Amino acid sequence: MSERIQALHALRAFEVASRYGSFTRAAQELALTQGAVSHHIKTLEALFGCDLFERRGPKLRLTEHGRLLAQELKVGFKIIENACALLRQDRYGIRLKAPSTLTVRWLLRALDGFKKADNSCAVQLSSVWMDIDAVDFYSEPYDCAILLGNGRFPAEVESLKLFDEWLIPVCHPGYLGNPAPPLSVLDDCELLHPSPDRRDWRRWLARLDALEIGIDQGQVFDTLDQGISAAQQGLGISVVDLVLASADLAAGNLVTPFPQAVATGDGYYMTWLKASPKAHQMHKLRDYLVAQVPALAHKDISYLYG
Repeated sequence: MSERIQALHALRAFEVASRYGSFTRAAQELALTQGAVSHHIKTLEALFGCDLFERRGPKLRLTEHGRLLAQELKVGFKIIENACALLRQDRYGIRLKAPSTLTVRWLLRALDGFKKADNSCAVQLSSVWMDIDAVDFYSEPYDCAILLGNGRFPAEVESLKLFDEWLIPVCHPGYLGNPAPPLSVLDDCELLHPSPDRRDWRRWLARLDALEIGIDQGQVFDTLDQGISAAQQGLGISVVDLVLASADLAAGNLVTPFPQAVATGDGYYMTWLKASPKAHQMHKLRDYLVAQVPALAHKDISYLYG
């Protein structure tokens, strides 16, 4: 029995080291010394009769045998974690990861309603900035996540689209005097970019065959929420997600000077592992969130697919 436990410790050390590509970082996560992690790896290599890492100076790379073992252990340790979660006090709660702008502009209100409608299913929300929305359920402490993407997820992940992403320019009601300006006016406006790569303006202008309009000028932000806030202050025109700006549009804090909403082909998806022991709670949350998505019934807006 002692040998089996030691082998389990060694496998865990290897799985963590394979994720980080570093014995030092694995040791920090496991509260071990670097030497202890190295010893565990050598024990496994002796047991299996093959190298698990290629050592090139300070850098570590998985061998083909190591890659295969790491892939299976990642799943195996998640199964063990799920089994233990059933006996912990948080077994009735959901740990949710979501993008920061989605959280501020829609999700917080929706979760408050969910709590009032069903207090038997608590949601612990982690709102994070993600340049590219992603989650690794095997290494991150989340049961589910809401991600912006194209809907193509690994086979072991279940997903449901909450709503599509529609891009549209917005500004303060007093920023442009003309209620229906020509697109060329954008050359003289301060463009607000809600992402460092300026991809949202590029997508919108491409669909309207207006890429001749320069997008190199203007303020660049890290999040859509920052772009919306700057537009509300009259600092320029930002391109935003129509659903996430719907409350400000309805309140008159923002207007749409160019009434064309462009579909990017992406959407916001709620995702979780199919094998999650909390699947029943996830289904309850999923059904509630879908019902809270604002209808795209904005007056005089045309919807253009890419």
